[in-house]
Amino acid sequence: MTEAQARSGSSTTTSTSTRTSKFALSDGRRHPVILSAGAYALFAGVISLVLGLMNVAHFAGTFLGVTAFMIGLVAQMMSTTTGQRMMIIVGVVAAFPGFGLAIAHGGFSV
Repeated sequence: MTEAQARSGSSTTTSTSTRTSKFALSDGRRHPVILSAGAYALFAGVISLVLGLMNVAHFAGTFLGVTAFMIGLVAQMMSTTTGQRMMIIVGVVAAFPGFGLAIAHGGFSV
């Protein structure tokens, strides 16, 4: 410590706090249920969108679209970080038109 720092009362100790990114998927605590639901909503939503574009895969597209949309909305209500919310909303937004296109191609009919 220098003489000027001693007079002013400040010290040279550095802060040991860790900074997390604003868009991190975790805030340092474990959220396995939310992250699993968000990952399902994302992947099932994107797959539903792709299957919804095909005439022959309308049943799978409808099922994945409905489940991704519902699970995504529930996960959105329980999410804690911005990164989780972004991942979930991308899945929900992809699931909705996928579900709609799959319904237009036949929906749950086999």
